[in-house]
Amino acid sequence: METDVLVIGGGAAGFFTAINIAAQSNLKVAIAERGKEVLTKVKISGGGRCNVTHAEFIPKELVKFYPRGEKELKGPFHTFMSGDVMEWFESRGVALKIEEDGRIFPVTDSSQTIIDCFLNESKKHGVTILKGMPVKSIHKVASGYQVQTAKEVLNAKAVVVATGSNPKIWQLLEGMGHSIVPPVPSLFTFNCTNSLLKPLPGVATMATVKVVGTKLTSSGPLLITHWGFSGPAILKLSAWGARDLSDLNYQFTIQVNWLHQLTFEDALEMLKTTKEEHPKKTLGNAKVFDVPKRLWEGVLTEIGLLDIRWADISKKQINALAHELTSAAFQINGKSTFKEEFVTAGGVELKEVNFKTYESKLHPGLYLAGEVLNIDAITGGFNFQNAWTSGFIAAKAIVSQLTEH
Repeated sequence: METDVLVIGGGAAGFFTAINIAAQSNLKVAIAERGKEVLTKVKISGGGRCNVTHAEFIPKELVKFYPRGEKELKGPFHTFMSGDVMEWFESRGVALKIEEDGRIFPVTDSSQTIIDCFLNESKKHGVTILKGMPVKSIHKVASGYQVQTAKEVLNAKAVVVATGSNPKIWQLLEGMGHSIVPPVPSLFTFNCTNSLLKPLPGVATMATVKVVGTKLTSSGPLLITHWGFSGPAILKLSAWGARDLSDLNYQFTIQVNWLHQLTFEDALEMLKTTKEEHPKKTLGNAKVFDVPKRLWEGVLTEIGLLDIRWADISKKQINALAHELTSAAFQINGKSTFKEEFVTAGGVELKEVNFKTYESKLHPGLYLAGEVLNIDAITGGFNFQNAWTSGFIAAKAIVSQLTEH
């Protein structure tokens, strides 16, 4: 089969690239997807609601959500970022809404709305979608590229690789001379069996978490689960610490400050004041801090102070309570995938890509978009934003390259 542009990978970045090329030109565009279905990750993202992007509209602020890719994305985000994404979807009939935490979703709260938009746009602009087409090899030829799939040979003037975290494609790119940063998981939750946590699944609170023995620290909402810890504070930590935590084989100790920004000294002062003001009350009946009641009672139970009266608490016990509230230690043994949203740190070495065009510096006419690159972000719509930005800029560069020559 002959085409002008072949996009390898039928996910978010692949579709966005293909649609934008076809909409801006008369070029023949085809998408080759290895699976039976396209846009499978889009379907499950955001709990099935598809967190399209995030309401951060300043490029230099937006890049701070990317543990890998922060420096490289500054230029691209000045070209196409969250505001442009909103305009792109809304001009195609997809109404979006911004939630309190800044995440942006379709008003329908259904990822199917985004999928339908992509499929309709593909049809409207004549994009050919080839399913069940795993790629076996990519070769440079005089006319561009020859791509061998399991079913047939595809010839194209330009190729876009948008295969996400696909080890086989990384292997092919490595064979073509690209360096691949070895992949490790990012965006995962922490497994922990601890007596304090057992009765507390579902409890959420603002907290600060540190990984002992490293510089890794994170603040934000923390969720106690049946298997340990989750929530934005943990996911941020897993993203920034993806390589360090992999090196530790996911066996490490965290310190949790349940009081978020309060120090040990702050906590001690407030506890002493409460002792003076409510001597006859039990600790369990006089919650001092802005933490969930179940968590307060859980901490007190853990150190045997739940039913003690404030008048009877010793200096040593007050110190122990302040310590437990501001620097409780938990042993982490392993990780779990966050929902179905598996994100990988790793991919094509960023020095080998021109971020003005997303073209490979080693192979003219070969473009790389989305998570195939060593770029990843924390949860909140940022990984999709990377897909849209890279796809849009690659599309613009390809249209310019193939229609001007």
